[in-house]
Amino acid sequence: MKKLILCTILPFFSLCVQAQTPIISPVPVDKVFIPKGFDSNDMAEVVISGFLPNLCYKSPIVKSEVIGNDIIVSVYAINMEPENQLECTRMIVPFLIPINVGVLDRGQYSVKINQSEKGQMKITEALSPAVDEHVYAYVENVLIKPGSKSIILKGHNPSDCYVFDRVDYFHNDKDVYSVLPKMKQVSPDCPKKMVPFTIETEIPDDLEEQVVLLHVRTMNGKSVNAVFEK
Repeated sequence: MKKLILCTILPFFSLCVQAQTPIISPVPVDKVFIPKGFDSNDMAEVVISGFLPNLCYKSPIVKSEVIGNDIIVSVYAINMEPENQLECTRMIVPFLIPINVGVLDRGQYSVKINQSEKGQMKITEALSPAVDEHVYAYVENVLIKPGSKSIILKGHNPSDCYVFDRVDYFHNDKDVYSVLPKMKQVSPDCPKKMVPFTIETEIPDDLEEQVVLLHVRTMNGKSVNAVFEK
């Protein structure tokens, strides 16, 4: 690893110390979740999970681009690891990162993470010019109730002209439940008024995978995600 030599001139002597220059290192990804249900008006997302190998790795960095029908993602982290690796605390740090890959044309896309193909994403044709056919609650947190299949969605809606209607689920036939907390309009006027909410809902049990992603769509067009282990 490169080093910087830092010197300080004191009244009677100069003091020089060696400082590590951070480098950008690739980080392994152990799971790639590809939600289903995006159309050509949506901001499509894939979600990755993995671990930083020790506490000398900081701040996962994701770079993504779409070339033709390939979604190409590279995952790095800032590496402050010194030459003596024993100085780094050997504790792995998990991460779960949603990756916005943009608005995509209708078609089938290959998802490649760190140069390895991980699956396919299908984008359907939008049925209307609206960004979303439904208004979703502004979910900020997903809490999993220990020992159960229930989850709690918490957040704040920006007005009281919409109220909670229902939660719909669908899945990608593999390892992702898309969670849709749908709202319904009860007034034509929408004054600014932060309305807190708590929604409890039960996860279906129709996927065989023991580890699944809960991909909760939110009002701002993005998502809040959590991993659920059966």
